[in-house]
Amino acid sequence: MANSTKYVDREIPQISLANFDERIDEVTSQLCDAAENTGFFAIVDHGLAPADVAAMFVLSERFFRLPDAVKATVPWNLGNVGWERESQVRPSTGAPDRKESYQLQFGENMVGHEGASLWLRDEHLPGFRDRCLVFMHRVQRVSERLMVCLARGLGFEGDDYFIKYHDASKPTCQSVMRLLHYFETPHRDDDGQVHHRAGAHADWGFLTLLFEKKGQSGLEICPGREMVSEHNALEDAAWSKVHFVPGSIVCNIGDLLMSWSDDRFKSTFHRVKAPCGEPGDYYGERFSIAFFNQPCKDALIQGPLKKYPLVTGEQFNAKAMSTQFAALQAKAAAEREDMLKSTSSNTAVSVKV
Repeated sequence: MANSTKYVDREIPQISLANFDERIDEVTSQLCDAAENTGFFAIVDHGLAPADVAAMFVLSERFFRLPDAVKATVPWNLGNVGWERESQVRPSTGAPDRKESYQLQFGENMVGHEGASLWLRDEHLPGFRDRCLVFMHRVQRVSERLMVCLARGLGFEGDDYFIKYHDASKPTCQSVMRLLHYFETPHRDDDGQVHHRAGAHADWGFLTLLFEKKGQSGLEICPGREMVSEHNALEDAAWSKVHFVPGSIVCNIGDLLMSWSDDRFKSTFHRVKAPCGEPGDYYGERFSIAFFNQPCKDALIQGPLKKYPLVTGEQFNAKAMSTQFAALQAKAAAEREDMLKSTSSNTAVSVKV
């Protein structure tokens, strides 16, 4: 793999949100240009305090340091919330990512079987839920500024066009904050294997905001898709490293926005590199936080040119999850079926007695 990986330098645009209201036309132009060409950009002067981001990383790490038995009390389920470990298999690799994650949503969506809460209980991490929600709402407000620019750039009527479809106060909201922990990786010479951290993929949602930590490198991008249904020839791809910029948030367009823009904005393939002996490879633990803006279930999605059929947010997410989380969905469905059988059996015994 080390000999076959090709790299090229690509500029990741850096866009300042300072004096946003006065500069909204300038920001819109810069944002749309980045969305059309690389699908990736970094925002600065976004209003999130570095101390708040650092505190969220501390809280995330404290969660992942808990025993697996504790984390398993909030298991991933078909609502796309909860904790999973080495369960996401990327179609590009056919192997599980070497990571664990905890997916969080707003309001009423954080429930599992029989209405059990999928928020970690305070007895394990006091204040975890409240602190996460405060941070999520702050990131939501940053996202909404970007949504104003994207709506203007696409010519949709009203600055709130995308905002109303991503309303975090609605029970149908599907946006997710994902806490991520990539495991320390053995050197290739130790066992001769490639330990995939996050295999090449495109995000399926609307817009992703990613928080990273200094010194924990690995994010790479591979632009080139012209249609949302098109896939890069990743075997011969030329990748570009995304370098960490202190205080920035790395953003990328997802498949949903690519189709919503009639393929004008590009959803770019990216990965968290599997270390394999190339210069600059990072083998240690990696923590990141991704905020996936995903439309409410009842959102009506169709671009200005109507290039693709109209779908709802629920339909789009369901189709995407069937690919990206197929293994997890099968496991969750099997567990639910076993639970229902057990409940049915116990009920039958009770009636007989």
